[in-house]
Amino acid sequence: MANYQIIFLPLVIIVLLTVFVEKGFSIKCWVCRSDSDPKCSDPFDNTTIPITDCSKERELEHLPGVRPTMCRKVRQKVNGVWRFFRSCAYLGEPGIQGDERFCLMRTGTYNIFMEYCTCNSKDGCNSASGIQLNKFLQFNGIVTAIWIFLFSRF
Repeated sequence: MANYQIIFLPLVIIVLLTVFVEKGFSIKCWVCRSDSDPKCSDPFDNTTIPITDCSKERELEHLPGVRPTMCRKVRQKVNGVWRFFRSCAYLGEPGIQGDERFCLMRTGTYNIFMEYCTCNSKDGCNSASGIQLNKFLQFNGIVTAIWIFLFSRF
């Protein structure tokens, strides 16, 4: 039994670090425009669009020292025509009061509608909404698999 403990403890530590530690300073986002690439609209098709590491984006002249830390999706309707823009976000707040399911909406004159969605929950969060697997459920599945592997020999 002691041999299993020697193998099990480092394995559990590696799994915990892998599952619960995430990069805090860099996020990867989809960067595209539907007026130049129709796959950028909704439903989003990222099969030919590479994901962009926002830490490598250039600094903006009008925002010196500000780095992109979030992803943004803009949905725009001008005179009945929809356009979608996905990018790294330099400013903003994830959703309304931190809830990424809600976006900031604006309407204007001349039949203009805009919706700004900003997120930082995971890489590529500015794609179409999808199901996210809870970190606890991932951890629970990994631990169960390890236990089954270790104790199936008894």
